[in-house]
Amino acid sequence: MRASPSAVDVLLTPVHRWVWSDLDRRARKLLTFGQTEEDGARDISRAAERTADPALRILYLRHAADEQRHAVLFRKRGREILDSSRPPVFEANWLAPGERGLDGLDVGSESDQDLLAFLHLSEKAAAGRFVLYEEVLAVDPQTRAVFARILKDEENHMTYTRRELARLAQRREGWRLWRARAGRLWNAYLRVASAIASVFGTAMLALQYFLILPAFAALAKRSARREREGFAASRAETAFGGQY
Repeated sequence: MRASPSAVDVLLTPVHRWVWSDLDRRARKLLTFGQTEEDGARDISRAAERTADPALRILYLRHAADEQRHAVLFRKRGREILDSSRPPVFEANWLAPGERGLDGLDVGSESDQDLLAFLHLSEKAAAGRFVLYEEVLAVDPQTRAVFARILKDEENHMTYTRRELARLAQRREGWRLWRARAGRLWNAYLRVASAIASVFGTAMLALQYFLILPAFAALAKRSARREREGFAASRAETAFGGQY
């Protein structure tokens, strides 16, 4: 199977070009990709341990080895171009996410069919983005070569996951893919909602700090000016005429 970027990613090509244009951001994103690949290798190794299908176990182990190798490639290239003298910049991970691995999927509770469907869609999305990243990284042949090398493995992963899903799910292959796609859309919604909530939370805290707190400080100073200086006079003693 050959990978191609999605229509949305093609429309966002200028944004991807901007994201990857900064050298420091490029290095940090590569390091982030390396961490994602390493996490994916660990999850897929766990899937290999729990599957009862011998052929699928071998494929999972090969897949995990590929992911670990990708992590090494991403980190090596990221460290080569990282400029530690510059302050961190906005990475825009949600605009150029690369591969999201298993994206929080609970490997221990998923069937082989559901896991294969999820992996197929994840690898397909990642491979499509890597094709686009190759295009926008024409100014950096070394990083472009890293994506080209990894892209071949991603296309192999796309192929074997779809083939094995067809073998195991048979007539329910489409249903498994639909469920996996719905799960990915839900995770994407949660990421966007979290990002929006973070922006609104930051804005509300800024408003409280710059508008509400100064108003309370002004009222406190006004109240303080009305207070007499020194000790306040004690109240007159109260005569008690009864038991209470």
